[in-house]
Amino acid sequence: MTDRPTFAITDLKLPSEKRGISDASHPEYLERVYAGVLGKLIGVYLGRPVENWSYERIAEEVGDVDYYIHEKRGRLLVVTDDDISGTFTFLRALEDYGYNPNITSKQIGQTWLNYLIEKTTILWWGGMGNSTEHTAYLRLKSGIAAPESGSRELNSKVLSEQIGAQIFIDGWGLICPGDPKRAARYAEIAARVSHDGEAVYGAQVVASMVAQAFVESDLDALLDCALRQIPSSSTVARLIEDVRTWHAKEKDWRENRIRLQAEYGYDKYAGQCHLIPNHGLIILSLLHGGGDFDRSMMIVNTAGWDTDCNSGNVGAILGVRNGLQGLDGKDWRGPVADRLYLPSADGGRSITDAAREAIIVANAGRALLQLPPIRPKGGARFHFDLPGSVQGWRTDTPSEGKVSNPAHELKLETLTDQPVRFYTDSFIPPEAKDMQTGYVLVANPTLYSGHEVKAHFKAGPNGSKGCLYIAHYTETDETQIVSGPSWDLAAGSEHTVSWLIPDTGGFPIHQIGIELKQGSLSLDSVDWQGIPSTSFPILPGKMAGRAWAKSVDRFEFGRDRYDYLCHNEGIGLLTQGARDWRDYRVDCRITPKMAISAGVAVRVQGLRRYYAVLFCEPGQIRIEKALDGRKVLAQTSFPWEAHCDYTVEVEVKGDSIRVWIDGRLTLTAVDPTDPLEGGAFGFIVESGCVGAGTPRIVPA
Repeated sequence: MTDRPTFAITDLKLPSEKRGISDASHPEYLERVYAGVLGKLIGVYLGRPVENWSYERIAEEVGDVDYYIHEKRGRLLVVTDDDISGTFTFLRALEDYGYNPNITSKQIGQTWLNYLIEKTTILWWGGMGNSTEHTAYLRLKSGIAAPESGSRELNSKVLSEQIGAQIFIDGWGLICPGDPKRAARYAEIAARVSHDGEAVYGAQVVASMVAQAFVESDLDALLDCALRQIPSSSTVARLIEDVRTWHAKEKDWRENRIRLQAEYGYDKYAGQCHLIPNHGLIILSLLHGGGDFDRSMMIVNTAGWDTDCNSGNVGAILGVRNGLQGLDGKDWRGPVADRLYLPSADGGRSITDAAREAIIVANAGRALLQLPPIRPKGGARFHFDLPGSVQGWRTDTPSEGKVSNPAHELKLETLTDQPVRFYTDSFIPPEAKDMQTGYVLVANPTLYSGHEVKAHFKAGPNGSKGCLYIAHYTETDETQIVSGPSWDLAAGSEHTVSWLIPDTGGFPIHQIGIELKQGSLSLDSVDWQGIPSTSFPILPGKMAGRAWAKSVDRFEFGRDRYDYLCHNEGIGLLTQGARDWRDYRVDCRITPKMAISAGVAVRVQGLRRYYAVLFCEPGQIRIEKALDGRKVLAQTSFPWEAHCDYTVEVEVKGDSIRVWIDGRLTLTAVDPTDPLEGGAFGFIVESGCVGAGTPRIVPA
């Protein structure tokens, strides 16, 4: 096996001078990132219903794909998709490794292992030797670190040059405004986790074009810049030049699509979905679209092949190039309403929105320059500060109510004399309960009983009458509405409503909203933060079970306990909560059965980043830290017996962890070096089975 380096950025300097939006400190940087994120989402959602169709089938059954066709195909618009979840999840490697500009392929590979739940989230789990990403994952899991995990030597030239690296790559361009060289280098580092050869070059082209689009609008100049980042002898470079030549001679994109299929079609490039043909469609649609978002979207989605992937890349490039105004031709943004899902082992970040993710991405770009993070309106969860952003807020009765964002706030107004509910999702929404896309929506709720919600708003010119409300699932997975504090305000009155979310009996809350009974209001912000004081009883109903982020092979409910959690091999976790849960205390029953180790996990940030209090053999209690490996922080003898119940309390506060068993302080540990600062809690089991009772959590 050939030795390959662990790729890192060691020879590139970060930009220091302010040249327009070539610097992440520029006031317009965030807005352009937001446009790029929206472009990515729109492209993916537009292309998804005809993914992997031929041009001929699209022409016959659909015609030109010039707007959303999901309803015609009986599909949801907002769905789980690898193009979206991989793009924004794998970029978290920067956050997890301290925004080190010299991040390595090996570290990004560790990020894969941390966030991917095998055969469940993000990837197409098509099997060893068939799915490039699944193959790379299995290499990583077996101990083969990146970049070897994606190498052609291990995985073959054909498999290593499929499309996957390109579809996940846009975020690395978004964090490098005006610096295509750095974006291409990051793209190489990220792509080599799973791919090699031409697939890496295609990823570098896309990332460098996204980066350069912050400062350059001329498409030929963007392509020239991208070509400078890859070998001129590569097939990708030759393909780009051929498409440019065809475009210069023939302005009919359909004729050039025929040439592309003849010279670079699937018949010439083996595998499930090779990069080369699809990369050709990206270049063709950019050139023939002339930079116009609407026309480019029509071309790339009507042309066939891997439509959602190609369309997502084109959308990201043109979103950055054209800005938000470039999305105004058709109502692309309205139906999407900023919504996206990022299912992973870090379930508290799964239900999110484009504005929230844009801020995370932009803050990564700023952190690389050691700039402070952007925190609109004090870091409120819903701030509506980006132009036109609605952050998932909508109504199911648009003929009776209207949602808009005219100026950094959400305007809600009634159009009839009937009450109207406006809402956003806080967990898997009812329409997505049975979503069938091949990518499972693993998620924790973002809002719990015990959270305090604060909403700040101003009554409209005709006053405002309404109330807050939540919607939660029941034991039959139906929805139950719970109304909160109400108001009846005169025109122009400002008001802040605070609501301590009541006990829902443990059933997950999937919606937070405002029922507007009369008038209108301008919603400035909605927020909740910190640790809820609540419990998680054992409940019937599918959605109650889905509120847990699950990486165990099986868990079963009983009348008053989790009768068992089983994981056949390695570490399995069952978690609730979010990354911003920092200092808290959890208590529950643990019933050791048969396992290498089992117990309670706290500050969980994925499958390989957590603290755990473990019952271990023989007769030991241990506090472990998982962070690129497992480390024992403290342990003590404890004569526990299998199938006996123990009340376990775990407190994590600052850099200290304390453990009580049956009311007695049993073990403590301190982790002053590189501590995990926050995360979910849950149950953990290693190669075996454990029982557990209703957990309760309170702030510490």
